[in-house]
Amino acid sequence: MKELVRLIAVSLVDTPDQVEVCEVEKDDALVIELRVADDDLGKVIGRQGMTAKAVRTLLSAVGSRRDQRIRLDIVD
Repeated sequence: MKELVRLIAVSLVDTPDQVEVCEVEKDDALVIELRVADDDLGKVIGRQGMTAKAVRTLLSAVGSRRDQRIRLDIVD
């Protein structure tokens, strides 16, 4: 999961060397924290949050196949 989010984020941003992805287990969910450069934050979130929503939808689909709750947090 971590590598999937990293691959998507690196393809969206201008400074791929500043992309950081961490996995954290919280309660009954896997939380994936994504950090990018301040200038790239808008590219990862997208217009009206559509890009972030699409990534969350992908993670939800993968999580449902694994019977696991997966959450994406974009940390600024």
